[in-house]
Amino acid sequence: MNYEFLKTDFLVIGSGVAGLRAAIALAEVGDVVVLAKSALSEGSTEYAQGGVAVALSDDDEIVFHEQDTLRAGDKLCDREAVRILVTEGPERIEELILWGASFDTENGKLWFSLEGAHSRRRVIHSHGDSTGAEIERVLLARAKPHENITFLDHAFTIDLLVHEGLCCGAFVLVGRRPFRLLCIEAKATVLATGGAGQVYSVTTNPEVATGDGPAIAFRAGAELVDMEFVQFHPTALYKRGVPTFLLSEAMRGEGGVLRNAKGERFMLKAHPQAELAPRDIVSRAIITEIHRSGSDEIYLDLRHFKPGFVQERFPRIYETCLKFGLRADEDLLPVRPAAHYMMGGVRSDNNGSSSLPGLFACGEVACTGVHGANRLASNSLLEGIVFGKRAGDSAKGLLGHSVTVPKSLIRALVHRLTMHSDISLGEIARAKRQMQEMMWENVGIIRDLAGLEHARAVLSELAYLAEMTLPDPAALEARNIFYTAAAIRFAAAERTESRGAHFRSDFPSADDQHWLIHRTISAERGLDSLLA
Repeated sequence: MNYEFLKTDFLVIGSGVAGLRAAIALAEVGDVVVLAKSALSEGSTEYAQGGVAVALSDDDEIVFHEQDTLRAGDKLCDREAVRILVTEGPERIEELILWGASFDTENGKLWFSLEGAHSRRRVIHSHGDSTGAEIERVLLARAKPHENITFLDHAFTIDLLVHEGLCCGAFVLVGRRPFRLLCIEAKATVLATGGAGQVYSVTTNPEVATGDGPAIAFRAGAELVDMEFVQFHPTALYKRGVPTFLLSEAMRGEGGVLRNAKGERFMLKAHPQAELAPRDIVSRAIITEIHRSGSDEIYLDLRHFKPGFVQERFPRIYETCLKFGLRADEDLLPVRPAAHYMMGGVRSDNNGSSSLPGLFACGEVACTGVHGANRLASNSLLEGIVFGKRAGDSAKGLLGHSVTVPKSLIRALVHRLTMHSDISLGEIARAKRQMQEMMWENVGIIRDLAGLEHARAVLSELAYLAEMTLPDPAALEARNIFYTAAAIRFAAAERTESRGAHFRSDFPSADDQHWLIHRTISAERGLDSLLA
């Protein structure tokens, strides 16, 4: 199989909010290549509905945003990372507005909404429930005309290139069948691949969110951290035969309530903040209510809103519900929790540096500790903007470095991809579904040792996925889901307590004496250690 060679100053893997903001920063000093796994705008950023949390209102202060973030993170947030997020956030938002971002206003001022675990109305939004799409639009408009930025869409990163302990680019599958192999040499590589919701069978994430970043970073030798902390969003539309669709937290922030099959507001007994409790608490309360009642009928009720409000405030959600035969302002909306966001990821410092020299990480794929054990609602887009710029600014420091990818390394990678495999794409698809369903059932919202051991056994049987050589995106995605699932399961089994989004029914209490730590997974231990 032949390959092409491309040399650039900087490589950014991912075209969401974090990757684009990093690319814009890097383009100030050198040439940048940005890889998009699918279409440029296809990713979690595009689907982010709720908004951006930022302390800009008259009755808010940065310290309040900081306190709410720390409280939601359940004692595991890195305080310096949180301080950076809430302090630099306002400047990054004002920058977006200067670049043409249109956020919703009321009486000529930014319109702030309330979401779970926030003590103030501080969440700004665009076109009601299309905030991520608006930010993506503005950043793409800023980046695409830049003479120093080159975009490659439908470019799947197979593996990072590592020589003598230094990340020096990536090996990429480009285009559609017949695929092309591309070796990209770069002085610095920024990983901004987004989330891992597709590790689970029920998720709000788009199909491209297959945990690629943690997997390729781990294989390259970078450390992962806090992988047990997966956030499950409480309210995804749940109707048989209908794709999982997020019903924004802002709907509860505006006054939406949860009801069981009997019409009872069960959250009133579950937590003092009821529907506006942190996401992990609401998700577990829903699962507990399903088990208690023996019915999976849980509903989001917006029927008490004034006429026209739902359609005006949440136009995208309203229209989507209509497609599936539901009027959001007249019907009870069936909901259930779904995998939504990774708090853990590639271990990185506050400037985006990973443990692997030459590799930086930002956005959902990275873990600075800013979210701790549970992300505060609407802090994700803010994190992407703030730490995307920081990662880009930091990676600039490698502009003067010289890197050379040995031909022997490239030949070895090409040879691996040309080896014959007797695994069919149909078998790979079945293995992928098996992993997703197993992770949902055993490493999901409520975990225990028996389930985690069952997950280990299943993953051990599927370990052949780690060695697949098929140069096909479907096979590569299954391989990455396997690695990321193994890391999540391992970390969940190791943490023998309950904290934030990680809940062990066999260890239902927090253990501050032993577990106020960040669990690091070192690539030096190898994949076998995750399955032992």
